Amino acid sequence: MASSKSKGRVSLDERFYLSADGFFTANAGLGLTYDDVSLATRYSEVLPRMTRLDSSLSDSLPLSLPIVSSDMDTVTEHRMAIAMALNGGLGLLHYNMPEADQVAEVRRVKNHIHGMIGDPAVVAPDDTISQVLARIERDGLAFSTFPVTAPDGTLLGLLPGSAVKERHGQRKVAAVMIPRDKVFTVAEKDLGKDPIATADRKFSDHVGQNKLLVVDAKNRLRGLFTLSDIERISEESRAHVRPTRDADFRLRVGVAVSVPRTAEGEIDRARFLAHAAALIDEGADAIAISTAHGHTKGVGDALRMLRKAYKDITLIAGNVTSGEGVEFLAAAGADTVKIGQGPGSICTTRIVAGVGIPQLTALYVASRAAAKKGVRILADGGITKSGDIVKALTLADAVILGGLLAGSREAPGKLMEINGKTYKEYRGMGSHEAMRKGSAARYGHSSSGKFSKVAAEGIEALKEVSGTVDQVLGTLAGGVQSGLGYLGAQNLAEHRKRARYIRVTPAGQREAAPHDVIEIKAGS
Repeated sequence: MASSKSKGRVSLDERFYLSADGFFTANAGLGLTYDDVSLATRYSEVLPRMTRLDSSLSDSLPLSLPIVSSDMDTVTEHRMAIAMALNGGLGLLHYNMPEADQVAEVRRVKNHIHGMIGDPAVVAPDDTISQVLARIERDGLAFSTFPVTAPDGTLLGLLPGSAVKERHGQRKVAAVMIPRDKVFTVAEKDLGKDPIATADRKFSDHVGQNKLLVVDAKNRLRGLFTLSDIERISEESRAHVRPTRDADFRLRVGVAVSVPRTAEGEIDRARFLAHAAALIDEGADAIAISTAHGHTKGVGDALRMLRKAYKDITLIAGNVTSGEGVEFLAAAGADTVKIGQGPGSICTTRIVAGVGIPQLTALYVASRAAAKKGVRILADGGITKSGDIVKALTLADAVILGGLLAGSREAPGKLMEINGKTYKEYRGMGSHEAMRKGSAARYGHSSSGKFSKVAAEGIEALKEVSGTVDQVLGTLAGGVQSGLGYLGAQNLAEHRKRARYIRVTPAGQREAAPHDVIEIKAGS
């Protein structure tokens, strides 16, 4: 029988590798971020491929990938939001645009049919093949098959790639196109709730066809599917990529909103609620009130207005770094609270204003308050690699990425070439240029102010183009799954329970990266 002394004995591991409560309490008063800490490995029977990364931003908004793209004007517009949802995450549309444009951005995401080209390039029957070839060259098109339409969009036929040759240059499209009655089509109303499955079945039933055109009841072209896209999507489904969809099989999307003010400085209630109504009518799944300082009367009032008007919509609010801030926003109606003030790579809030808490400490404090109030938290900023996400998810429900996505092809930043390399513009929402475009209210300034006299809390920078969102998220998700495997966790709930922390010295940080070698091939 074990003695009472052995029952109370603490193992060597337990003395060095501490749980979240033990570790952060022992380091109270010290601000720690991701590189200051490492996680201890645990006994595991879990392989990375066995792990699940499911999380949620509310009871009605589940995610199969706990990653949200930042509501920054050089990160998330409809293309990014579509790509995020298709990978199981969520895009948060920025608000540095006219309200009508933001509603249109939501519409583009909600109306997107994965695999269907919604606005395909078309040619007119009176065009010559030479004109078509010139267009392919001018626009850099990688295909040569085109639907043929009338000015009102009526489908007239299909121009096959086999006819788009120099030898046929003087012929008109109408002379060489496949006539309408022989074009492979499907009625838009027959696509059903799973358009991909419908298209896949059509291609299987009609061997040799590789373009499926979608028409409405009046024979107007609505889009097209290609066999290669359908096959690629089928491969993705076998790889267990689960898109974030609503009950109507539409992609989900979140929207950040600005809180308009009257000349007297009060919230313009009518305009604010009218814009929210327009977004929700288009199908927005979450609305975020994002400011640099979320623990304020203005943010609380705006949240209460939205929650009173819309009981079921997912509300995200922030940013805060304190337990009091989380409790305040939860009481005002937030489902999810954004945590982070100044950790972003292009944010200078801590330098300019002297405020903010290093991210991992902020997440710990916020997570304890969130657990009491029954809300989720988002780790917003400071993440530069998959290992940071692994650490953040021991405390947060999901993470927000900006810089890691800003170089992807789907990000809206301007492209520029420098010394043979291609870069995209990336800027903080507190930079002068972003505030001129509309984000001034986020930092407590008037939208009509003279920004040359305002202390910017962000910089303008460049990110090297990094590939597609699919590629970036695939690499990050693989790293996170490896992290869970090392901790013996099959899911994020187990990951949080099994996490054990230890402080890392500057020498330990250097040891963690490649060192004492000449690197001939950079890691992905």
